[in-house]
Amino acid sequence: MFQTLEIERETSVATIWMNRPDRHNAFDETLIGELTTAFQALEADDSVRVLVLAGRGKSFSAGADLNWMKRAARHTVERNLADARQLATMLRTLAQLRQPTVARVHGAALGGGMGLAAACDLCVASTAASFATSEVRFGLIPATIGPYVLRAIGARQAARYFLTAERLDARRAWELGLVHELAEPDALDARVQDIVNLLRAGGPHAQAAAKDLIRAVADRPVDDALVEDTARRIAQIRATLEAKEGLSAFLEKRLPNWTVEP
Repeated sequence: MFQTLEIERETSVATIWMNRPDRHNAFDETLIGELTTAFQALEADDSVRVLVLAGRGKSFSAGADLNWMKRAARHTVERNLADARQLATMLRTLAQLRQPTVARVHGAALGGGMGLAAACDLCVASTAASFATSEVRFGLIPATIGPYVLRAIGARQAARYFLTAERLDARRAWELGLVHELAEPDALDARVQDIVNLLRAGGPHAQAAAKDLIRAVADRPVDDALVEDTARRIAQIRATLEAKEGLSAFLEKRLPNWTVEP
């Protein structure tokens, strides 16, 4: 079905493997389009509780494919705008999926690859991983990935790394907040699985609502409108069947009916 992706399913977890190892999983029109299609299809599948994004070969993703960028340099502004919109749409689709998303970063995550890691809800990285917003080295800017990287590391740190394009090792990325968990290379998959198991224990509708809550309240002042919005959100979700099941399960000392045991 896909030229550049492999999708593995294990019970309630879907892993999307970017599969252009000879190109270090760099973006071109095909990979961008297939990622968008895969994200949309998996979001619509109620059996998918968690989505993991990973890369085959040495790298997670080296960002934009140089051949694609060379072709883009010959395009009109209108054609470049269309290509940029496709990339921006793919990243937003990933960032706004209703299911929890985990980036499994084992090698280089450069440019758009760092954007993918930042657009996921959680990032688990190997100690051998590295990150960079390298666009200025090519006379470009990290525009479409910018909102997600700023969300992860803040504007002040982004100012440094957008301008210097220097590499961040995995520990520095963890210190900045881009990476949530670090693991030695041979322990990376086990740590990803630990995180996946934690995510599968939560209520799926509650997790989707929690993601929406974060988008709604981040960087907003705590004024009357925000207080009213948050009150309405908790009141509405308390009335759902999922919340009633979760509370009943807790009181009855049993697992709720959405729990998938590892």
